[in-house]
Amino acid sequence: MTSATRQTPEGYEAALGGADTKVAQFEAPRRTPLGHVQHFLHSNPTMVPVIVLVLSLIVFGALAGGRFFSAFNLSLILQQVSIIGILAAAQSLIILTAGIDLSVAAIMALMSVLAGKLAVESGVPAPMAILMIFGMGAGAGLLNGFLVTKIKLPPFIVTLGTWNIFYALTLWFSGAQSMRSQDIDAAAPMLKWFGNGFQIGGANITYGSVLMVVVFGVLWYMLNKTAWGRHVYAVGDDKDAAELAGIRTDRTLISVYALAGLVCALAAWAAIGRVGSISPTSFYEGNLHSITAVVVGGISLFGGRGSILGALFGALIVGVFNSGLRLVQVDVLWQLFAIGWLVIIAVAIDQWIRKVSA
Repeated sequence: MTSATRQTPEGYEAALGGADTKVAQFEAPRRTPLGHVQHFLHSNPTMVPVIVLVLSLIVFGALAGGRFFSAFNLSLILQQVSIIGILAAAQSLIILTAGIDLSVAAIMALMSVLAGKLAVESGVPAPMAILMIFGMGAGAGLLNGFLVTKIKLPPFIVTLGTWNIFYALTLWFSGAQSMRSQDIDAAAPMLKWFGNGFQIGGANITYGSVLMVVVFGVLWYMLNKTAWGRHVYAVGDDKDAAELAGIRTDRTLISVYALAGLVCALAAWAAIGRVGSISPTSFYEGNLHSITAVVVGGISLFGGRGSILGALFGALIVGVFNSGLRLVQVDVLWQLFAIGWLVIIAVAIDQWIRKVSA
């Protein structure tokens, strides 16, 4: 193009008859104060359960007086939520992958019965029996993972089926009978170790409560500081996109289910110490309670979003509600009523947060 035909911006404007030309510009919509809150909670999903927990402590502290904030009561809340909290950690792993596990409590019950059969009735050394149930718990999780990834069955259907299978095996191995505390003390007291603890002021902190915190800490590190953890979130957010990115999604899912089974076996050991005996019906509703803790903790049921620490706060929120309502002498019926609404509100908040603009 020669200098005679080359057009400058001014030349283009002249060619258009001197008309004003404007480039289309798009302004980002201004956020309302509520929009800023929504965006903040979207970026920090753990803040929702933290805020709810703090408000719950303030409200029940005011209603129940000094009894609620006593060291004994606060440590009792920790003890009461320790087993459900560990199950919630296992459940969180599955829900982060956009699945759900209805068999976590059944795996825990089966592993506790097997630990008793091995260490108390068969004479297997307690450390060996504990290692064996760890392996069997991971194997139960592997079964769930295999059926989900290789047979391509929905997680809900798979774990609903294995819940019945594991519970039937629990009843079969135990003969539908509990194992007495005296028998465990005589043959394998190590099985009850997590029921022991130490005193801090007026608080009685059990090793089971410490175990719950440690489990969440380890899993938080794995999910946030390792490549495996990033793969878990990627699979939960969009499995097809994760495959296109080169992530071996089936292997990731199988590892998640196996790890969840291992955590359930750890919960079985802690449950023996918490209850003091081995019962095939202990924590029978643990599946629903673990899901409640996860949902209240802000982990999305759609997968790929939320922090596993949220499940810890969710378990504590449920424990605080139960303890506070009991101290103000609210009937158990209305305690269940309140927890039910708590779950519905938590899911509604999650849906609202998910609508935030990027």
